[in-house]
Order: sequence, then C-alpha cells, then structure tokens
Amino acid sequence: MMSDKVRIALRVLIVVILLFFFTIIGVYVGYNYVLSQEARFDELSAGIEEGKYVIKADTPGAVPILLESGDSTSDIADKLYEEGLIDNTLMFSLLSKINGFDGAYIEGTHFVKAGLTYDEIMYYLTLEPASVSVTIPEGSTYEEIKEILHKAGLNFKDEEFDECMNSPDLFVDYDFISKIEINPDRDYILAGYLFPDTYTFDVNASPEKIIRKFLNNMRNKLYEEYYTRAERIGMSMDEVITLASIIQKESSRARDMMYISAVFHNRLDSQKEDMQFLSSSATINYLIKKNGGKSSIKHSSGELNIDSPYNTYKYKGLPPGPVSMPGLDAISAALYPEPNCNYMYFCATGDGGTVFAVTLKDHEKNVSKYSDNWDKGEDVESTYNSDTDLGDGDTDDDAAQATTEGA
Repeated sequence: MMSDKVRIALRVLIVVILLFFFTIIGVYVGYNYVLSQEARFDELSAGIEEGKYVIKADTPGAVPILLESGDSTSDIADKLYEEGLIDNTLMFSLLSKINGFDGAYIEGTHFVKAGLTYDEIMYYLTLEPASVSVTIPEGSTYEEIKEILHKAGLNFKDEEFDECMNSPDLFVDYDFISKIEINPDRDYILAGYLFPDTYTFDVNASPEKIIRKFLNNMRNKLYEEYYTRAERIGMSMDEVITLASIIQKESSRARDMMYISAVFHNRLDSQKEDMQFLSSSATINYLIKKNGGKSSIKHSSGELNIDSPYNTYKYKGLPPGPVSMPGLDAISAALYPEPNCNYMYFCATGDGGTVFAVTLKDHEKNVSKYSDNWDKGEDVESTYNSDTDLGDGDTDDDAAQATTEGA
C-alpha cells in the first residue's frame, strides 16, 4: 500500500504540474492577447491618422464623455455605464488595470460610441480630447467673446460665465486681478483681461477654466516693467488696462495709439475742468452696442447724452472699467504715450487714420476737412474709429454729431 507521505507527495506534484501547466497556458494566452491587442491598437491608430476611425461630435452615434481632473478609473467606468457604453463597471476597471491604462486617461471631452470593445474605449480615452482653436480679435468686448466661443463650439452656459467674470475671488492668484478696486458701476469685473489671441479650448471647458487660460496669457504679457511704469505715472494696472481698452477702439495703428494716449493723458492731467472729459466715442459705441445698437463714427445728441458712468462725454476721467480687450500695442501706448506731446484733440480721417490738434479751433478745422469721409469711410469696427469731441458745441437730436474725440 502507498504510504500517506507518498500520497501527499503525489498530490503536491500533481498540483505543481497543474499550476505549471496553467501558468504556461496563461502566459501563452496573455502573450497572444497582448500581441493581438497591440495589433488592434496599431490598426486603430493607423485608421485614426487616416481619418477612418476618427469619432467626432458629428459622427453618427457619437457620445461625448467628459473626463475631469481627479476622475478615477471607477469614476470613468460609472460615466460610461450611465451612457450605456459598457455593462460592467468592475470588468472595465479590472481590464483597465491589466491593460495598463490606469493613469493614462486624458482630461477633457472624448467621443466614443456604442459597439466599441472595452479596450477600444480605453484607447480612445487616452487620445487628445476634442478641442477647438479660437482667435479673439483685439478690441473685442466680453459679449462678443462669448459669441465667438459659442460659434466655435464651446458649450458653457452664459450665466455661469457671467458669474465667473464677476467673481474675482476665484482668481486672486493673479496679482493684477487681486488689486482691482471694485466699482459698483462696473459691468464685468474681469472685463479687459481676456487677452486677445489664438487659443485652444476643450469644447466642454468650464467658464473658470476658459477664463484662467485667458488670464494666464495676460499674466505673461504684463511684464514687470509695466507695473513699475504704471506706478511711475501714477496709475494702477487696472486704470492702465481701462485706458488701453479705449485706445484700442480708437485706432488700429500702433503709432496713432501713442498720440491718442498722449491726448488722453493730457486731458486726465489737465487743470481745466472742461478738459478733464475724455470724450471718447469708443465709450459711446460701447453703450450703444450694449443696448443692441451698431457702432458708428457719428453720434446723435441723444447718444452723446446717454446717462452712464461709461459715457466719457458726461463723466470726467476714466470709465468704471475697460470697454474692450486691449492688445499689447494699446497697453504699451497707455503706459508710454508719445512724449512731449501737447495735443488735446483728435479726429478720424475716415480711412482708419487719425489727425490731431492742440486747440479747439484747429480741431474744428480737422473735423470740417474730414467729416465728409466718415459716411463713406471704412467700417467702424475694422478701423477702430477715432472719434471726436466738438468741445462746447451742442447739436440737435436729428443732426448726427461727429463725435470727434475730445481727447
């Protein structure tokens, strides 16, 4: 008879043999699985590069999956399950770990569709998310920027964006935002700081993330010397941006901007009370567009008398906040006006140019000379019109007054 020790030894041997056998099978199956997986992913990758397997928003059956910062694999599995793309969250999580996808998923919006295998879904979620490239022109207003972003395909809610624009506490890590002195008459606290440039945004980016991308760019553009210069000329950075926003709308020419800035600075520094009005048509057009109207070079008396702190014909000094998003040329001009310049007036030539004058008499001559061009000149929005201030003259409501910048 076989002893107990022999039987135990045989059982152990059989178990070892079986374990070895299954290990060999497992390694073989796993190795072939990895090879087949790599082959599938190579095919997917090649197909995506050729545009064959690309899944976009307009692909039939495409389902958007938004991966947010901090999402775990189980969070992602739950989102996929809720959309009906997988039927077993545990299996997805296990396969993700086995396949080495954990930690490889990229934040942002991805498009997948029903019928994909778990592996294929994982692969798509590691690709670059859906994004759009957007160019914000210099001189854009906040309302125009929202429209541009929506047309590009971004899906934010306007009311949430508006709330963020009036929530500087969210952005106190930006020095230029933390130092804004809040004026209750200001339309949007962060207006002026969405730096005009070309950006890439995720289609489902939150308003806060969108704004932060703008502010990051603005922070890079506001050099340390700008802060030193602002202090030297007795202005806060917010006042500089506000002035720059007006200059930006007055001319698209960098050289003219410096002279326009000099006019505005001369008025701000003037000891004569009647000369302390910037009288900028840019602020009138801001109010007109705010009320659904269209910008123009000529303004009626009614428009010039709109009762708003943004109306620089009625209120002295700078308006409560920026009227547009200024570019670098305008910001630089606000900080470095043309030196030794005693101009107090300027007006548009009607072709995008600007002429300047020291006295009201010379200014009125310029207005008389160029006013005929204003009706046939370039579109106001493309020339960033430089308007005019006629000084003490009043006009009838039915007569379009040429708003020759008093500045």
